[in-house]
Amino acid sequence: MSTRISPLAGQPAQAAPMVDLSKLLNAYDGVRPDPANPAQRVAFGTSGHRGTSLNGSFNEHHILAISQAVCDYRRKQGIDGPLFIGIDTHALSKPAYETALDVLAANNVHVRIAGDGEFTPTPAISHAIVVHNRGRAEGLADGIVVTPSHNPPESGGFKYNSANGGPADNAVTAWIQDRANALLEGGLAQVLRLPIEQARKRSTTQQHDFIGAYVADLGNVLDFDAIRASGIRMGVDPLGGAGVQYWSRIAQHYRINLDVVSDQVDPQFGFMTLDWDGQVRMDPSSAYAMRRLIALKDQYDIAFACDTDHDRHGVVAPSVGLLPANHYLSVAIDYLFQQRPRWNRDAAVGKTVVSSAMIDRVTARLGRRLLEVPVGFKWFADGLFDGSLGFGGEESAGASCLRRDGTVWTTDKDGIVMALLSAEMTAQRGRDPGELYRALTSELGEVFADRVEAQANAAQKTALSKLAPQQVVSTQLAGDVVRNILDKAPGNGAPIGGIKVITDGGWFAARPSGTEDLYKIYAESFRNDAHLRRLLGEAQGVVDSALTGL
Repeated sequence: MSTRISPLAGQPAQAAPMVDLSKLLNAYDGVRPDPANPAQRVAFGTSGHRGTSLNGSFNEHHILAISQAVCDYRRKQGIDGPLFIGIDTHALSKPAYETALDVLAANNVHVRIAGDGEFTPTPAISHAIVVHNRGRAEGLADGIVVTPSHNPPESGGFKYNSANGGPADNAVTAWIQDRANALLEGGLAQVLRLPIEQARKRSTTQQHDFIGAYVADLGNVLDFDAIRASGIRMGVDPLGGAGVQYWSRIAQHYRINLDVVSDQVDPQFGFMTLDWDGQVRMDPSSAYAMRRLIALKDQYDIAFACDTDHDRHGVVAPSVGLLPANHYLSVAIDYLFQQRPRWNRDAAVGKTVVSSAMIDRVTARLGRRLLEVPVGFKWFADGLFDGSLGFGGEESAGASCLRRDGTVWTTDKDGIVMALLSAEMTAQRGRDPGELYRALTSELGEVFADRVEAQANAAQKTALSKLAPQQVVSTQLAGDVVRNILDKAPGNGAPIGGIKVITDGGWFAARPSGTEDLYKIYAESFRNDAHLRRLLGEAQGVVDSALTGL
């Protein structure tokens, strides 16, 4: 099994069947999930509950149960401050948001919502929570983001952010998941609900200026004076996502030369080009999905895009086109820790176990500590909150960092900041991030990387997540002695949900996706591309053995 690139990859979305929005929305409240069916129960992955109404995995009953479970959790924990809630532009997000508001209002939760017609990016929710809770010991806020991130148009998603502003940790999501499933099994008899008109009119439901608060505070994270003074030309493609209304406000507020390539919002995402598997997926790290912006690379000094909830970024540089996510993370870390003198000297660099070894090299050269954790931004939230981490980043193009003064900005991924950081870097260094990465490799050595993705069913994903070091019987990998086999992250000892095999010449890691029905193999060679192909081939053999018969 390996990645099979669809012949439709990179073609206009209309080359494949478009999602039937009427059918999708009718199924949201028309299909009742069966809690006895594992595929139709509430299941929190690396970032909340996700699914689609079409197969009974994301329906009104799920959102009723999860929303009530969140209310019960808040009551249990004594969380009585406001709950900030936002949505992205997926078709299922609005009805799910209204369902959640019905339940939150009935439970007398003080809910903060955006103005009519406004979408709310994930980082704006995290920012609102962090700002509200600064200096507080009681009346703490938390949040909900209704989004399946970059997943296809038929997808729905619902995630809970804790009082530290970041994605809830495993203990919290397990409690909410179990409580929600118990409510489903009980026929939702314990769910409180109001009609949406009443929910909106409750005194506990109030509007919050997410855009104004977030945009006005951005100057405390980024050096807009440097960007403006340089006169660089920037382009941004919101990919029809939740930040579509933010970019023009940022350009106006900070008086920067930023073009919004498109402000189109279409729940079918018909303006996209198809991803590697022929699906519509708003992934700013995919060269197939980013065809529109890549074609414009020579019109700008730097260009960038974000996914549907704007927690992920993609950077397009004139020198190289779309930067691989690991390349950009490496140069961002190298830049930030030299350009932020007010950050604590002990602030560490956070990366996931499947992120590039180039980050290790950059971190060592900077004299900083490296914190290597499993996939999932929740592992960075506490460190970003208390300033012990200066930066946290994932190979999947999600990252955030501290304010310029070394205090917390967001504890969830912030695609807007990471996108605009590429402009600051270009302005300050006089070279785009692609050129800066080439300079890093000249100094620290080349890294050859690739990632394999393939479809996987639930049984296959479970088997892969439980791979143990003893199942890798070979003592050599691609001609090198195996030095270490990890099933726990070095930085915190938490299970990585797969394995990572390390040699002197490179490494590979295999794990199931926490958000889609896929498995992924990541690999890096420190030698050359031929060695990388050999690494991937042998890694594939390990995975195939684990999945045999499933």
